[in-house]
Amino acid sequence: MKQALLLSIFLFYSGYFYAQDTFSIVAVDTLTGEIGSAGASCLDNIQFPGSNGAIIISDILPGRGAIHTQSYWHATNQANARLRMEEGLSPQEIIAWLKANDAQGGFGWVNRQYGVVDFDPQGHPRSAALTGNGCLDWKGHRLGVNYAIQGNILLGPQILDSMEARFLAATGSLSDRLMACLQGANVPGADSRCLQNGTSSLSAFLRVAKPGDADDSLWLDLNVPSLPTGMEPIDSLQRLYNQWKMVLPAQEPNAVWQAPKLFPNPASGWVNVQLPAQKAQLMVFDLSGRAIFQKQLQQGDNRLALQIPAGVYFVRIQTDNQTVHTLRLVWTD
Repeated sequence: MKQALLLSIFLFYSGYFYAQDTFSIVAVDTLTGEIGSAGASCLDNIQFPGSNGAIIISDILPGRGAIHTQSYWHATNQANARLRMEEGLSPQEIIAWLKANDAQGGFGWVNRQYGVVDFDPQGHPRSAALTGNGCLDWKGHRLGVNYAIQGNILLGPQILDSMEARFLAATGSLSDRLMACLQGANVPGADSRCLQNGTSSLSAFLRVAKPGDADDSLWLDLNVPSLPTGMEPIDSLQRLYNQWKMVLPAQEPNAVWQAPKLFPNPASGWVNVQLPAQKAQLMVFDLSGRAIFQKQLQQGDNRLALQIPAGVYFVRIQTDNQTVHTLRLVWTD
């Protein structure tokens, strides 16, 4: 009887309470095909062993999109959201499906919060979010063409406003902008339950996938699952991110000129890849993240004849020194 009770308590917490009080962002980059996910929570791996911190909410499908299912997180809802994205449903359709098929049935969705982004069949970004009335205050979300920012049990709406403003004002790569977004919530009590701790949260994460990445091997995957009392996880994540950037393959001083060039674009029948490096591996991915073409490139001009349907594709070029460039290609009939 005692064992059954303990199991019930564990399932209750693991089914509902992971990442209950969370602020997060999902976003895509239409130029590079990168998909990103970042967030933080006043729950950590110490309170809930096995959760690995706030990162439990992050689900990225490289080349396709990203999903955050938070507030009374439920594994079945997150798994179902992923399946619907794999089937090709839009972010809005995924959320509508989750509302109608919540793992707890009936009005279970009123306690949930979702943020979803992806690429449509033409390569355009789409986003959608849901904040159920049953989520704890302050709760809400912010939507842009290529991002969704959401949070609950927040200090107030200013947390999401600051996150959105930092994301939109930031320059650089998608990972730079996601990190800037999290810094927008780096205030004591951003997640209001952490106010007495003097921090924004207890755990934080930052993840970015390039087209062609495996689900379990993303280009960037940083996580701060727990910290000693009083230490700020967003600051710790920033330090990890800065260190990660320092060990990236060195770029030439004229890195813009040194980057591979793809022309013409839009293209039809053939496309030329100009490679300044000695050689590189090229792969072409469709919007489902499926590799449809690959070729070894040599330094100089590489003329490629492609037999592919009209649409939008992402071309991934990895040089010998492991520098990865991702370029958007529009193919016409």
